[in-house]
Amino acid sequence: MGRLIVEQIVTADGYAADTDGGMRFIRQPDTLDADINAEQLDLLSGVDAIVFGATTYRMFADYWPTASVDDEPVTEPINRLPKHVVSNTLDRAPWGDGEITIERGDGVDSVRSLKERYAGDLIVWGSLTLTDSLFAAGVVDVLRLRVVPRLLGSGRGVAPAGIALTELTLTASRAHAGGHVTLQYEVASPAG
Repeated sequence: MGRLIVEQIVTADGYAADTDGGMRFIRQPDTLDADINAEQLDLLSGVDAIVFGATTYRMFADYWPTASVDDEPVTEPINRLPKHVVSNTLDRAPWGDGEITIERGDGVDSVRSLKERYAGDLIVWGSLTLTDSLFAAGVVDVLRLRVVPRLLGSGRGVAPAGIALTELTLTASRAHAGGHVTLQYEVASPAG
């Protein structure tokens, strides 16, 4: 069984979303850094499937199926890898000319089932409501933070409010030329 990796893009002051749930702190040049793209391609080489919550699925489905591989090298693995959206509200999950799988029911149970189904790693991008449940249930194995060199001042953090103390062990860090930093942590089970 592989690991469950949660990756979030966050500001230097730790916010993963604006107060309205958006990500205005990310600008297009953030996606064009060759060093970051190479790092993401390396990460995705060990991933067997992508998991989304409904909101992040919509954002990805609006962009990635038609993104250019020349502009965004991670387009190829994002479109090729199996994708699952954890949702009890979506009727369909179109992706380009096809559909992706909707996992219904309890989100934590759905992700646990997916972890058993795939031998390699699963990755969850964004999907803050889903990741809140996954962190609270102790299902997350790896937390990757892609820190952008901006301050937001307020917004939505990475972890759910009231989460039990959870120890993180830094397993990798990398500074990028544009001022971005990637931090990767092994996640221990929450205390108490």
